[in-house]
Amino acid sequence: MKSYKDLEIYNLSLSLFYTTHAVSLKLPRYELYELGSQIRRSSDSVVTNIVEGYGRRRYKLDFIKFLTYSHASNLETICHLEKLVILYPAIANEMVLLQNEYDKLGAKLFSFLRYVENNWNKFE
Repeated sequence: MKSYKDLEIYNLSLSLFYTTHAVSLKLPRYELYELGSQIRRSSDSVVTNIVEGYGRRRYKLDFIKFLTYSHASNLETICHLEKLVILYPAIANEMVLLQNEYDKLGAKLFSFLRYVENNWNKFE
């Protein structure tokens, strides 16, 4: 692996960020700076923490810490999506699809986190 861009979790989380950002802009104007802003920030945090962790990969515990932050932000994003499904039925289908994709990403993040914990020497 030459770059964080080689990581499946990076590419998937970046793609989901772009989709989530676009969908969040469909929210009512008054929600754009409330829940809309929160979901954009948590979605961005998923991908950003992967990149920052990769940048610190020389230090195993830092890499694990940032992957854990990424996983936590993924869960936060799912929580925001769950709220939006109930609050805005007109775009609920898009939110449910995103929720399913973030669930899949969460499983991949968790698996990669375990991989780093158990196979650290392959990253040096």
